[in-house]
Amino acid sequence: MFNADDLERYMHVYAIPWAINIAMAIVIYVVGRLIVGLLLSIFRRLMARSKYDEMLINFLESIISAILMLFVIVASLDQLGVDTTSLVAIVGAAGLAIGLSLQDSLKNFAAGVMLLVFKPFKAGNYVDVAGTSGIVQKIGIFTSTLTSLDNKEIIIPNGKIYNDNITNYSAKETRRCDMMFGIGYDDDLLKAKRVLQELVDSEERILKEPACLIGVAELGDNSVNFTVRPWVKAADNLAVRLAFTEAVKLRFDEEGISIPYPQMDVHFFKEADNTKQEENKQLAG
Repeated sequence: MFNADDLERYMHVYAIPWAINIAMAIVIYVVGRLIVGLLLSIFRRLMARSKYDEMLINFLESIISAILMLFVIVASLDQLGVDTTSLVAIVGAAGLAIGLSLQDSLKNFAAGVMLLVFKPFKAGNYVDVAGTSGIVQKIGIFTSTLTSLDNKEIIIPNGKIYNDNITNYSAKETRRCDMMFGIGYDDDLLKAKRVLQELVDSEERILKEPACLIGVAELGDNSVNFTVRPWVKAADNLAVRLAFTEAVKLRFDEEGISIPYPQMDVHFFKEADNTKQEENKQLAG
């Protein structure tokens, strides 16, 4: 049975030290959580001030929170006398195993972070990435979603996007709309050029500056080819191209200017007739 001396010794040797350690572990955990929350709040304000994507901020915040809380938990367990060396080794080994098994996913994750940080494109842009064109709907951590012009949803791994060329057609406010039109060699070249200039001047969506370039680009096999290079707002590029091409065809028809198409001249020789003529010459001789 416990006597007063044993109880006093138990209290001093076990109970009180354990109570102090438990209390200190709780204090470390509570204070640690408060410090982590403060650091995350500062991190979020700094990232928001730098105008980073909200998805990137949330994702990085969750990662930083998990890492910092792991340190807090390890510190609390260490205060309780738990051997944290083996725990850290186990966590490290588990992290390595997970990393090796998720190499492709981690590659896509890293590429997603780079896309969100450097922002080569954003939602609403029309882009050409990884051999696919479409309007960007969402940039995720692992994949990005595009919508094609015929309304198909395209999901592309971020790794493929970041490792390939990225063409952003919406990055600039204006674009040059390159078009080419051919006329026949017998048509009036100066008249065709004047008609093209009039059509450019009448199209309100074509910008006055920079000035549109109109000139003979090449003397083709079947046609004299004009290049027409007006500047338009990026959003109007396709609409102007379609409308202008239609206007050129209608106006050329009105003005009697031909738009040639590839053709081939084929010459037929009557071998039988030639042979007969040779025989007649020989008889006559």
